[in-house]
Amino acid sequence: MRFPTFFAIVFFIITGFVSAQNKSITLEEIWDGTFRTKGMQSLHSMNNGKQYSVLSYESGQTSIDIYDYATSKKVKTLISSSDLEHISRFSDYSFNDNESKIILATEEESIFRRSKKGIYFIYDVKTQTLIKISDNKIQEPTFSPSGTHVAYVYENNLYVKDLVSDKLIKVTSDGEKNKIINGITDWVYEEEFSFVRAYEWNVDGSKIAFIRFDETNVPEFSMDVYSKSLYPGQESFKYPKAGEANSLVSLHLFELTTEKTSTIKVNKSYDDFYIPRIKWTNEPNILSAHYLNRHQNVLDLWMIDTKKNGAILTLTETDKAYVDVTDNLTFLKDNSFIWTSEKDGFNHIYHYSKDGKLLNQVTKGAWEVTAYYGYDSMTNRIYYQSVENGSINRDVYAISLDGKNKMRLTKREGTNAADFSADFTYFINSFSSATTPPEYTLVDAKTGNVIKKLVDNDALAQKLLNYNTSVKEFSTIEINGNSLNMWTVKPSNFDSKKSYPLFMYQYSGPGSQQVANKWNSTNDYWFQMLAQKGYIVVCVDGRGTGFKGADFKKVTQNELGKYEVEDQINVAKQLGKLDYIDEHRIGIWGWSYGGFMSSNALFKGNDVFKMAIAAAPVTSWRFYDSVYTERYMTTPQENATGYDDNSPINHVDKLKGDFLLIHGSADDNVHVQNSFRMIDALIQANKQFEWMIYPDKNHSIYGGNTRLHLYSKMTNFIDSTLGDKIESAVAKENNTLNIQG
Repeated sequence: MRFPTFFAIVFFIITGFVSAQNKSITLEEIWDGTFRTKGMQSLHSMNNGKQYSVLSYESGQTSIDIYDYATSKKVKTLISSSDLEHISRFSDYSFNDNESKIILATEEESIFRRSKKGIYFIYDVKTQTLIKISDNKIQEPTFSPSGTHVAYVYENNLYVKDLVSDKLIKVTSDGEKNKIINGITDWVYEEEFSFVRAYEWNVDGSKIAFIRFDETNVPEFSMDVYSKSLYPGQESFKYPKAGEANSLVSLHLFELTTEKTSTIKVNKSYDDFYIPRIKWTNEPNILSAHYLNRHQNVLDLWMIDTKKNGAILTLTETDKAYVDVTDNLTFLKDNSFIWTSEKDGFNHIYHYSKDGKLLNQVTKGAWEVTAYYGYDSMTNRIYYQSVENGSINRDVYAISLDGKNKMRLTKREGTNAADFSADFTYFINSFSSATTPPEYTLVDAKTGNVIKKLVDNDALAQKLLNYNTSVKEFSTIEINGNSLNMWTVKPSNFDSKKSYPLFMYQYSGPGSQQVANKWNSTNDYWFQMLAQKGYIVVCVDGRGTGFKGADFKKVTQNELGKYEVEDQINVAKQLGKLDYIDEHRIGIWGWSYGGFMSSNALFKGNDVFKMAIAAAPVTSWRFYDSVYTERYMTTPQENATGYDDNSPINHVDKLKGDFLLIHGSADDNVHVQNSFRMIDALIQANKQFEWMIYPDKNHSIYGGNTRLHLYSKMTNFIDSTLGDKIESAVAKENNTLNIQG
């Protein structure tokens, strides 16, 4: 289908004629923030359900501002860094349960993707006093429910500070770098299970459950760091690659009244396992814990009575491929719980009794629930996001706990996401589409009626009217018996009688999605720039990607890189048959999993693709981490052919076209080892190629002018390999178009 667009050329009617500006997007503008959007930072719904707080930045100062939902007007500034001693600005904040105290984050520095350490302060709202939690840079400070204590981790040990007496309790003492971790996760849990804080307060603040990681036997990975001193330094950390030893994890309980720690055990049916989630129920003695076997196809939910030291296996999920771990577990007042599962072939919401008996499947249908927002006990409604309106769109819905009275609460086609008030009276809807930049509106949660607009990006939309851009066209393409989602960006002066080079973008990882009806990422501006240079840019989500059911997503199990690559090759072949596509000038690129894919596509599809760019690619799944890789491939010991048959490092001899390989030397995720090993394999196969290593850059390859340099290099490579015959098809129209009115 074709969407109307804010990217349309602005026409001014002058004596029966119209004219338009044709300003070109530049790489400098893409990376200097010219097209940056406005949003709402660190939004928090206040307990009263009538107000919300946001983090504001102005003139080098930060503040927490309180707004009224109903009027959207600022009520007050709760705290401003300009009024605080010792703090010039803070980067984040969190409340205790009754919102009487606030943790303020300062001097934060990143460790890995999600982890940080910093100097943290506690601000008392009533007394307007400020205290520092620790003189050291600590991790994951968290209030007890009452706000009388705060727990945190320092040097891999868990601490509790009494804010009344100022007493500091050292809960653990065996923490040691690259050996023992208490209360925060190891590298692979942080990356693949998406959390850092591995401890939780119970509901009355009397106990803390925490996970301990013994990574002594996990192989160590090291990276040289070149920019810090005269001689290179080295950073080392434990990184379990596929088939190698994982951390030994155990669950522990600290009781505040006795200051004693004990070990929690459950009677599992497997020895090699993960604990990817812990969560206290509404009963102060009952802890829930997810235990996941190493193959990740059996997920057990245990209910642990910490007073009686007993554990009951409440629910077991199994799958022939793998079971996803989510954050959707929600306990209701009676300790029955909400759970999401793919067990009927699509991700849906279920309601279970506290002892694990299925009470109801709340949502049903050949579509996916993509986010669970919560349950309102006053109205007995569940709020969620789904793709019921097409897999490239997202809408917000309400449904009764019994699965009846479903109601679509968002009206506009595109990507809608909700942030609900504490009492579920309102939600702030963030909306965007391929034609509309992000908008934030206040919505009545009962009716779905928009009350008012809070934030928009109309100024950006107006700015883009001055640029020569194209519509992103959404469609589907039939490949290998499947209808695959596709978007296309053509030159604005596209002429179907001319022949254009084709540049394909994809990611293709399990459960991912790149073809979505939402506003531009920075890459989209690059694609627009390439289109106006004379390229047709296409993206197709092939088999293995998400939001079209479990079978579609999990077809790639044990064969990562087989079906996904077949789909991209066949897409290129089919599009190459179009009269306006030059089948001899087809290229492909991707980052991370997408770099793995683009490398494979060029090597295996050497009669189809003329060039490929691979940024930070996995070149063999033997080099990647255990949790991610084994979820889809089991271990190399069990599935050697699955690992080797589809890894690009084993197909370098097939290279015929032009290849650009890019990596950051300090990539803690996809190690530069991947590229160095493939570089050596290409050399030994006597294959010519280009490569670029960015010193001390991580998986995102950014900082300073890095992204500008990177995208300049990629653009030049595309021009030199695909653009050598771009002539009349790329010829720029006059700066002013004269069209008969």
